[in-house]
Amino acid sequence: MDDVDFQLGETLTGKRIVVAMSGGVDSSVVAALAAQTGAETIGVTLQLYDHGEATGRAGSCCAGRDIRDARAVCDRLGIAHYVFDHETRFRETVVDTFADAYLAGQTPIPCVQCNTGPKFTDLLSLSRDLGADCLATGHYVRRVLGPAGAELHRGADPARDQSYFLFATTQAQLDYLRFPLGALPKARVREIAAELGLGVAAKPDSQDICFVPDGDYAGLVRKLRPEADTAGDIVDLAGRRLGSHRGIIHFTVGQRRGLEIGGTPEPLYVVRVDAATRQVVVGPRAALAVAAAQVTGLNWIGGDHAGPITAKVRSMAKPVPARLDGDRLRFAAPEYGVAPGQAAVLYAGERVLGGGWIAATEAALATKAVAA
Repeated sequence: MDDVDFQLGETLTGKRIVVAMSGGVDSSVVAALAAQTGAETIGVTLQLYDHGEATGRAGSCCAGRDIRDARAVCDRLGIAHYVFDHETRFRETVVDTFADAYLAGQTPIPCVQCNTGPKFTDLLSLSRDLGADCLATGHYVRRVLGPAGAELHRGADPARDQSYFLFATTQAQLDYLRFPLGALPKARVREIAAELGLGVAAKPDSQDICFVPDGDYAGLVRKLRPEADTAGDIVDLAGRRLGSHRGIIHFTVGQRRGLEIGGTPEPLYVVRVDAATRQVVVGPRAALAVAAAQVTGLNWIGGDHAGPITAKVRSMAKPVPARLDGDRLRFAAPEYGVAPGQAAVLYAGERVLGGGWIAATEAALATKAVAA
């Protein structure tokens, strides 16, 4: 079995590890690896949402199946498993925030809100109440012990790295958290699950936001905020009307499909979404180029780092050279797909320095700044 270090000392006898269990293969393997160390291991699952209620459709509850899978793994490992109902808190801090962001013309990232709320705040508090020495999760990031303490680094497998979603982790949280899968590729994690006979070894990964498993984000927002379907105009960069739309919730920056506008010399993309006027502003791809972004709510875990940095402005993007001047993030070269509501995550090599929320962007072309 792979040598996984929970960073709790040479011997874990007498230690207690709480594992955040989602019912998937990653957290299940973390629980198995923790149990093998000799530490007392406790699996904890937060019931956060109900699929039927979230989407307004009848049928089985995805959240319920995940809880049953987590419990089955704990039963096989012979460890305790607790379920805590945090559905109300999740709805208030994650789902409602998600809907309101779309109404404001932004592109939200609910996974970050979840990590900073129910997972890394509520679950961490529960772990401490249980007397645990650490809280372990199945995230693909690495916790590296540096000269000044624990550092957050990108996962070793670039295809699985989840550091973008954890930029808001505080130093106090990082001191307590453990990420034992950060050095492993996903294929090896599935092999470990199969070797241990865990029933979730072949369970598919979630491809969408957990509370919108069918991928119909607009449908969920419409259900929560009926006013979201108010129609408006599609205009070009000069404000000329090109067509109409059925609600700004159907559009995000960089989107090309769904505009239904023909007869233009080059393809059109959504350049910005103006919630106040309910206008969707479109233009050529060149208009998506951004020179700088205003970043708010900056969380810094980079210590006294003062050297070069790179920035990642989308979960699937590569970090690019940038410079942070106060709340202004300036890109060394024009960057595309930068949208208010998304995160700008800062790195020094593999280390996560922190990040913040993109509130506004400055176009590389001589066009009006885009405000959230």
